[in-house]
Amino acid sequence: MAGPTSTSTSTSTSSSSRGKWRRNLSTYAARIYFFLIILQVPLFRVPCRSGICTTPLQVTSCQLISSEIFPLPVVKGLLYPGAVLDGLITNMTVPSWDNLLNIYNLTGVKEASAATDLQRLEVLAGSYFSAAGAFIGILRPGRMSMFGSLLVIWGLVKEGILGKPVNADPTSTKAVFVYPTMLIALICAFLSVKYDVKKVMRSAPARPVAKPLKSSVKSKLK
Repeated sequence: MAGPTSTSTSTSTSSSSRGKWRRNLSTYAARIYFFLIILQVPLFRVPCRSGICTTPLQVTSCQLISSEIFPLPVVKGLLYPGAVLDGLITNMTVPSWDNLLNIYNLTGVKEASAATDLQRLEVLAGSYFSAAGAFIGILRPGRMSMFGSLLVIWGLVKEGILGKPVNADPTSTKAVFVYPTMLIALICAFLSVKYDVKKVMRSAPARPVAKPLKSSVKSKLK
């Protein structure tokens, strides 16, 4: 028969394993979010400078190429893992590095009008934060990916349901769509944020308790 000592040991082991899983939950969620972004799993569909963008990385790449913030090989390096995965799934071929811009229709983004992106600033800013948060979250999970995902969703909801911006093309408004994978990305973004309840309780300042002065107590007794 198992004694109380073995029962307490098994209980402590299970509680420690649960605590370890909770601590590592943000790390696992950040890694899943990273693969969703870098492999360019379609999250939404929205008009952009290159035509139709389906991932935050595509929206970000359009801006990076048009503004020339990063060198072109860096942008192509960001797009290449997703292009390889899409090529293997579609026709079991690996796309060429030199043909990468043609695949994503990015050859003429510098000459394209910026009005399409300026009408969707929430989606543009959210894509920036989502892409940057995915890379930063691998090193240190934080709130950037969650903030970016919320911005993207708000921009898509504002245009798809509320009908804004008003001056947008009605045909482009119909092209806005949110895939179910966006929900998975949003859940991973929320779970990647670490919430340390003990740290919050320690940082909360203790309220001082006012003690009556001895002189006031004596005067009341008199």
